Amino acid sequence: MLIVAILLPWLSFFLRGKIIQGIICLILQVTLIGWLPAAFWAVSSRSEAKADKRNKDLIKEMQKINQQPK
Repeated sequence: MLIVAILLPWLSFFLRGKIIQGIICLILQVTLIGWLPAAFWAVSSRSEAKADKRNKDLIKEMQKINQQPK
């Protein structure tokens, strides 16, 4: 997925269901100068999404532990 985010940033957004951001990224990537910021945006967005998922999983596990009888 990281390679997709670097080579085709707009596709990275589309695959994660962020259609509007994908369209904006595609418009940005059409220009040669905009390709590098688009790739950076896609990679940072992907990293942020992974961190959010990791945090949600951690919170869910902590809630399970707190609900167990002592």
